Amino acid sequence: MAHCKLCAFGRSPDAPGAYTFALEEMYQRAAQGVAEGATEFHIVGGLHPDLPFDYFLELIRGLKQRFPQVHLKAFTMVEVHYFSRLAKISIRETLLKMKEAGVDSLPGGGAEVFHPRVRRLICDHKVSGRMWLSIARTAHELGLRSNATLLYGHVETLEERVDHLLHLRELQDQTHGFGAFIPLEFHPANTALAHLPRPTGFDALKTIAVSRLLLDNFDHIKAYWVMLTPRIAQIALGFGADDLDGTVVEEKIYHDAGATTPEHLTRPELERLIRAAGRVPVERDTLYNRIDRTEIPSPTLAGGANVWRASGAGRE
Repeated sequence: MAHCKLCAFGRSPDAPGAYTFALEEMYQRAAQGVAEGATEFHIVGGLHPDLPFDYFLELIRGLKQRFPQVHLKAFTMVEVHYFSRLAKISIRETLLKMKEAGVDSLPGGGAEVFHPRVRRLICDHKVSGRMWLSIARTAHELGLRSNATLLYGHVETLEERVDHLLHLRELQDQTHGFGAFIPLEFHPANTALAHLPRPTGFDALKTIAVSRLLLDNFDHIKAYWVMLTPRIAQIALGFGADDLDGTVVEEKIYHDAGATTPEHLTRPELERLIRAAGRVPVERDTLYNRIDRTEIPSPTLAGGANVWRASGAGRE
């Protein structure tokens, strides 16, 4: 279990708000997401100190059996490393077992800022930036695509942000396995870094613009409206972003850190934001294939995959 200064989501086992879902509870919550139109399950569970790797494999198998039409984007590079240690198997073996169980792709979380100085200050219990990149490389070699992120606006310098982007650019040149890049704005509330000011909207837009220019080998740059607010995310469509993410059915990590944005936007709301920015709303799946809603009932989003974000453990 990691205790990162940047995180408001993690809990010690005996802390107020700590929780662990039974598998049946997870399946019930997933069914609710599907009923609301989810096309993707985005699953992160933290580094649970008691659950074995088999629990998470069984979770994935159960979801894939019950909802074979839903894309399973599950477990960050940090969690993959933790599972590898738990099961005493290699990273490659761990990823193969995840893929065999039904994982379709990996999220981009846990990257934070790759520079060792920054990681020592904010997440010294997590894998190194070098290890994060190595795990991503192995996943891509096995046919598992992933996203990539940067958590900006805390103790890092501008040079360290650029260093992070250059490492991502280099790996993308080699594997072409990243689907999208998501700059994540740091929310300091309820974290050990609560004394820091929150990044400004100007910083958010500048970071997206620089990312779009530097990461020319990434097809997509995402403006994650949950963190930015829908208004800033809308403006970001004119600064290099081409994706607002989806309607999102449930989100906990950033709301635990003080996010005041809604946990859900309707399809008409997203369409209105996109059209008002002078863009054409297009619904896509996780891998950026266009979705034709004439073949899929219960339309609920535009501008991204409809995401049910689940937390298997509530600790990291």
